Amino acid sequence: MLQSLRERLTLLFLALLPLHALLVTAGTKLLMGKGHAPLAYLALWKEALLGVILVLSVMEVMRATRKGQRTKDKGLRKGNVFWRVDWIDGLILLLIVLAIAVTVFTHGDWKLAFLGFRYDFVPLVAFLVARRVAWSEAFMQMVPKVLIGIGVVVSMYGILTAFLPMKFFLWLGYSPAHSLYFADGPVAAFQQVSDTGLRRIQSTMSGPNQLGLWILVPLGIWLSWLAKGRGIIEYWNTRTLKYWVSGALLLGALFLTFSRAAWIAAFVMAMVTLCRSVPRRHLKHAAIGAIIIVASIGIVASALFPSVFFRLSSSRGHLVRPLQAIGRIINHPLGEGLGAAGPASNRVSETCVFLRPQDDPSWAKTTPRLCVFLGSTQVQPADHACRCPFLPENWYLQIGVEMGVLGFVLFVTLVVFVLRRMNAECRMYNVKCLLAKDGFSQTNNSTFYIQHFTFLVFLGISIAALFLHAWEDSAVSYTVWLLLAVQLHPSPSLCR
Repeated sequence: MLQSLRERLTLLFLALLPLHALLVTAGTKLLMGKGHAPLAYLALWKEALLGVILVLSVMEVMRATRKGQRTKDKGLRKGNVFWRVDWIDGLILLLIVLAIAVTVFTHGDWKLAFLGFRYDFVPLVAFLVARRVAWSEAFMQMVPKVLIGIGVVVSMYGILTAFLPMKFFLWLGYSPAHSLYFADGPVAAFQQVSDTGLRRIQSTMSGPNQLGLWILVPLGIWLSWLAKGRGIIEYWNTRTLKYWVSGALLLGALFLTFSRAAWIAAFVMAMVTLCRSVPRRHLKHAAIGAIIIVASIGIVASALFPSVFFRLSSSRGHLVRPLQAIGRIINHPLGEGLGAAGPASNRVSETCVFLRPQDDPSWAKTTPRLCVFLGSTQVQPADHACRCPFLPENWYLQIGVEMGVLGFVLFVTLVVFVLRRMNAECRMYNVKCLLAKDGFSQTNNSTFYIQHFTFLVFLGISIAALFLHAWEDSAVSYTVWLLLAVQLHPSPSLCR
């Protein structure tokens, strides 16, 4: 009973997560009118639902433990993995202890620390608990269907928003100031590519980068489906037309986000899928061909639309800010405390725009509360010095700024351990099930399927984290870490 309820709530949770920003924005407009920041009690629905799922998980484990004690069933007690700790658990617990210790001995601002903990550790805590309960094969078979279904809906709506008028977004409750984030105001409806009027779609989410990264989840499912066969021609029939339409919508929406980090992650995911699905004797030629095709398209597109693909002001930030983060880590090797950098810092700071010295800042006069800099010189507002957020544009360096060199090393080690474990389980599962007398059963196939696309997605997000605060969005972080929890059981059982 508990397991069934928990799994149904988890499926609902995964389906609603990408709709969070739209639902909260429209709900705030309905309750408060236009111009208000998202209501906190509306925005926390996802943490509340996640909390219910985790409480059910703990109750389930406690019930199994009590049952084992009453029946004195040694096998059941041995199967209780709630208190079993592996290297992945140990790394997460060490990170939490380190973060609290560093915060106590640095800024000591617990409101800021709470925000930092929410972004950095709540998904990891959910992972710690959720990996200690059983997940049924029926749940594993439903997860890909739910995620790719909501992915198609989000992609279709996102593509449509590229053409909708601004008054539609204002009617929903979005901010008229595109491309800008104000902590005390509504979310912007979309961003624009620098120096152009071209929209970067964000669909139901809070930004184009967030949308691009979340699309990697259903895209990983689609790539895993593609990898199950031996070629594209084999799949080209009316029965699988819906899969090709789904893939086209996902790729179209991903492209229109103009998120270069998400593009790079998707390319790596596609190349890994190619390496795992093409016979070894053809792999070299297939990989070279794919790289040449993608490189050719990139070169031609960059030559035709340099302002879209290069975006010098954005590219400069991706180079300068990581260097600034490295400098802060060198100056504070023990860390500056939770919330000192990244999305938590963004929540408690003013909105700052950094322009080149030769740019014209007059456009910003219509938004007097916006902090505008020409180079390093503040030109607006004139009545106070702005408090700007520190965004390293790199999740690993953000952890380093908050928790020091040791925190950086621990987090990188955690990512490597998870990738190695997922890759090893995929390979072990493949070998053991192929050696079984009955080959892949339907149950085995569904388990391997979710393992494969979860590995792809985690790899893609981990790569995107080199260029963005990839784990800041709840739809991305909660979805991926819950998928990992389903697979990375402390006592894994393969080919069951």
